[in-house]
Amino acid sequence: MDTTEGNPPQHSRLRLDHHLRRMTGRNQHEHHRAATPLELLYDLTLVVAFGVAGSQMAHALAEGHIWVGVAGFIFTMFAAVWAWVNFTWFASAYDTDDWFMRLAVMMQMAGVMVLALGVPDLFHGLEAGTFHNQVMVGGYVVMRLALVALWLRAALSDPPRRKVCLGYAVSIALAQVGWVVLALCSSSLPFGVLLVLAILILCLEFVIPYLVETRFGGTPWHPHHIAERYGLLAIIALGEGIIGTVSALEALISKEGWSGEAVSVLTAGLMLTMGCWWVYFNTPFGNLLAYQRRRAYLFGYSHLLVYMSIAAIGAGLHVAAYYVQGTAHIGITGMVFSVALPTGIFISTVYLLGPLLSGVRFQRYHLLLMLVSFLVLLAGVLLAAIGAGLSWSLGVIMLAPWVTVIAFEAFSHQNVEQMLLQESELASKSSPDAAIKASIG
Repeated sequence: MDTTEGNPPQHSRLRLDHHLRRMTGRNQHEHHRAATPLELLYDLTLVVAFGVAGSQMAHALAEGHIWVGVAGFIFTMFAAVWAWVNFTWFASAYDTDDWFMRLAVMMQMAGVMVLALGVPDLFHGLEAGTFHNQVMVGGYVVMRLALVALWLRAALSDPPRRKVCLGYAVSIALAQVGWVVLALCSSSLPFGVLLVLAILILCLEFVIPYLVETRFGGTPWHPHHIAERYGLLAIIALGEGIIGTVSALEALISKEGWSGEAVSVLTAGLMLTMGCWWVYFNTPFGNLLAYQRRRAYLFGYSHLLVYMSIAAIGAGLHVAAYYVQGTAHIGITGMVFSVALPTGIFISTVYLLGPLLSGVRFQRYHLLLMLVSFLVLLAGVLLAAIGAGLSWSLGVIMLAPWVTVIAFEAFSHQNVEQMLLQESELASKSSPDAAIKASIG
């Protein structure tokens, strides 16, 4: 992820065929670069993965199997999101939209669906104290091998970046060997050993992009395209909040019919989802990435936590459905906490992203707003603990993201504007042309 220029488009005329084309790297300052229909189609498969992970986690939490639900959810979300993240950065640099690219994406979509089918086995295995991850690993490896093929093709087409492309292909392939060996040994090794091996392979997956990019050079990814792609996946994750709200409403309406409590739950779910959406899109990530390309690792890695927390909010709302149905083995306090905790993680992660990407010191008023948001979340949990009821507790929880929304619209947007102005001035001093191009959305 360096600041090198990408190659300009090789053809000025419009091409409608999808014959093989050279992967020479796209222009990282391309005007109006947007997500392609192919990328959006790929994103739809993530809906399935998020939905299955959220529902399995909700079921485990409702049964009181807290660590099973949390561990299985983290493992599943990492597998789905990490493969998507790696492909997104590749496609931002080498999107040719020929038949090979399309078939490779279709292969990755198949991998996501296989991975999703293996999620229930993983959760059941964790309950029994073992890893039943063979199907999930199979789906994940299919996704990653498709990306290996794309990196190898880019290595052949782009000699100046051949080392970085080959570095990705070889290191990703080695990591997949580790996952396959782990899956094959899952029935013969103790659970503790399997857990340690899984963590080691996860660490390898994490360090691959950093080691390859810093050792062999970067790729011409587009900052505004990356920001848009990440934002679109955030919206998909937020869809889990809508699904969780509908599940809770269905349970409540089937039990009591339409009532004031049903309206309160509907309002709380929608307000919480909308508030989180507003908080996330307050930050102009595209501009920050354009000015601070070398901080892209922070952006890419931290979004794993963003997506997990957003999807976990939806899972928490799904737990509310089990509670209303009377099938949950946890009380209302635990149910409300399952919504409050991921909401707090999401808010704090987004707050930290801006200063980390820009290099601007964390402001005191940010800390104050975070503290107020946490107090609101705590108040919702305490209301549940003293028996205030579901609608009152969720009604308070939903206000947490709106603390940030109101503050941003009232005054803190000026601080963000000032931060962007400072970044632009610094970029202008180092490279006037780059500063102009960096502001292009």
